[in-house]
Amino acid sequence: MLTGQMKALLISATTALAVTATAAPASGSSAYLDKRVNSCVAGKSGGGCAVGAVVKYWHKKGSQQRGVGWVYASRGGVKKGAGYSARWVYKKPGGSWKAGARWKKTVNHGTFNEASWGSDGHTGPRYPRSTRICVQFTGVRTQACVTLT
Repeated sequence: MLTGQMKALLISATTALAVTATAAPASGSSAYLDKRVNSCVAGKSGGGCAVGAVVKYWHKKGSQQRGVGWVYASRGGVKKGAGYSARWVYKKPGGSWKAGARWKKTVNHGTFNEASWGSDGHTGPRYPRSTRICVQFTGVRTQACVTLT
């Protein structure tokens, strides 16, 4: 039979073990570095982005490879109902430009259009460090670019 003091010691030890187990990071999750880079090319009026890009990517610490999980493109200063298509392209160091995705119809939100590819997480294509990614819109010469560091 347990005495009151033994019960208290057992409960405190169990609680301490539970707190330690829940506070420990999941195995493997700390091995990845998640990053987000963005670029905004200002419009003629100077307010907002004429063309914008956001890229979420990840890599293992010390690795030269970068996994691209999500790419977002936005086109500001448009009229309500204006239709565009967008795509993203990439250039590996020393390489030439290649399409990362096919042209995709954008969604109009009144004053801006947007499109996105991929999903959040450690998925998607992998490229070497220093790869450039740019978003393009049909009928627009300006593009927004980021570099995977």
